[in-house]
Amino acid sequence: QVQLVESGGGLVQAGDSLKLSCAASGHTFSSYDLGWFRQGQGKEREIVASITSSGSSTYYVDSVKGRFTISRDNAKSTVYLQMTSLKPEDTALYTCAANEWGAWATWGKGTLVTVSS
Repeated sequence: QVQLVESGGGLVQAGDSLKLSCAASGHTFSSYDLGWFRQGQGKEREIVASITSSGSSTYYVDSVKGRFTISRDNAKSTVYLQMTSLKPEDTALYTCAANEWGAWATWGKGTLVTVSS
């Protein structure tokens, strides 16, 4: 059973960059597809990006394409979200999740990203 812990959030200005990390514990980290989700104040949770277990394929929601990059280092049991050109609308609690049998079954607690104008 994998456990996920996010870090790297903080307060930044519009146009700045942040790199989020999600560290996993467990012996089968490399077996899971992974994703980053976010939920802003008063908004529904949405998927931001996902990456396959091998790292060979990625997905991004339209609003972050060209600005965010998801990557993983299976040797370090860590998945990353590199965020550039941040906008105030990117402000949210960012969480990572692991996909099991076609469902996002395992979740971290999240790390807060606040982008000021």
